Amino acid sequence: MLLVTNALLIPVAPGEADVIADGWMLVRDDGRIDSLGSGTPPAAEGATVLDAGGAFVAPGFVSSHSHLFTSGLRGLGVDQTLYGWCDSMLGFTADMSAENIYWSSLHGSLDFLSNGVTSAFDFTDPRLSWVPMVEGVRSGNGVLRDIDYVLRQADAKADSGIRYVNAVGMDVTVGSDDEIFERLGAAVAHDAAANSDRMLGSAVFGAVQWSPRRDAAELEVEAMRRFGLINQAHFLETREEVDLQRSKFEWYSEAGALGPSLIFGHFIQTTPEIIDRAAAAGSGMSWQPASNGRLASGIADLTRIRERGMTVGVGLDDQACTDVADPWQNMRIGIYQQRAATGDPNSMSPADMLRMHTLGSAQVLGIADRVGSLEPGKFADFVVVDPRSPDIGPLWHPLDNYVLSMSLRNLKQVYVGGVLVNENGTSTNPLADEATAKVHEQLPAVAAHHGWPA
Repeated sequence: MLLVTNALLIPVAPGEADVIADGWMLVRDDGRIDSLGSGTPPAAEGATVLDAGGAFVAPGFVSSHSHLFTSGLRGLGVDQTLYGWCDSMLGFTADMSAENIYWSSLHGSLDFLSNGVTSAFDFTDPRLSWVPMVEGVRSGNGVLRDIDYVLRQADAKADSGIRYVNAVGMDVTVGSDDEIFERLGAAVAHDAAANSDRMLGSAVFGAVQWSPRRDAAELEVEAMRRFGLINQAHFLETREEVDLQRSKFEWYSEAGALGPSLIFGHFIQTTPEIIDRAAAAGSGMSWQPASNGRLASGIADLTRIRERGMTVGVGLDDQACTDVADPWQNMRIGIYQQRAATGDPNSMSPADMLRMHTLGSAQVLGIADRVGSLEPGKFADFVVVDPRSPDIGPLWHPLDNYVLSMSLRNLKQVYVGGVLVNENGTSTNPLADEATAKVHEQLPAVAAHHGWPA
């Protein structure tokens, strides 16, 4: 058992105070929270005691939209919007092997953990390699890589210790429909065989946005039904070909895809009608404020989206387009964007922003029974954040201070299932040093082989 004491607890839980002073939390041997409260902690014979020393103890962040294989590709396409940036980054991964993508994904997963992100919805780099977009549609089929290219990305997440939902592309332009479902089924079976509480579920990597197949949404819906999957679609993200993007909303509607199992990732270039219809059907949204700014994609209409009742999660997207996978930076960018766009400082509060990046993300992904808040029965995934190192002064409004004034400098420890996985930026994972070495060795070799500048 683990007993956390002397903490400023931020439960992010319904019915709980925003902050519990002089807080304690008892973690069972199975890695789940037994109880929490304020004042004198319960007797816990034999428990390891973690004295937080007055630091914040809050839920680990949940990234509802991530591409963990991109951690070694920062700095590419910095002068590009989405498709040009994809040409730079995914043009690089088109030449990577299963071995390369394993170490890149492990590196990215450990990077998330080091920054307090304990659960992530991860889009694997698809088997079908990237080809440039022309008028909003893939300009060719690319190369269908061996299945190990996808499976090794799941292995990397499992080896890192992060909790994850594994999203796999269907690559619907290659092969018969039976072959498409067979490929997806193999990846889902591999996820199930992991048999670990770190694996939170499998998902469809929604790709209707780029598909030339008019029945692409129907295929995704059949996959969702056949394998019991949720689906997150990159949708209405970029300013390019907006009319074409919007027209594909009807593909999802006609296919019967709209509903709680379909999540719209980004959802920026919307119309009031599209928002209203998605909300009425119960679909959720994943919002990536830092990425949306970095790629000049735009500012999502969170005011209308939230007023209409859509469940909203927050993602860090690619490390290659958030540059630093810092959830505090991501929250502040989101708050600042919304306030600047609306002119209303109440359009996005720190409390709402924190909830979306933790419990909201868990809710939109359907995993809130296990992660996203500090509640009895949930996994003890938490961060220890010290407001006095470096010192920010008195905590006039502790939760607001946590969101607006904390940074990675204040993050001291990260726990998953009550087990320390990172301390002061140093991973406890035995593969961490090797992952760093492999990424620095292998990716420049890929670049050199294809004439990319080192």
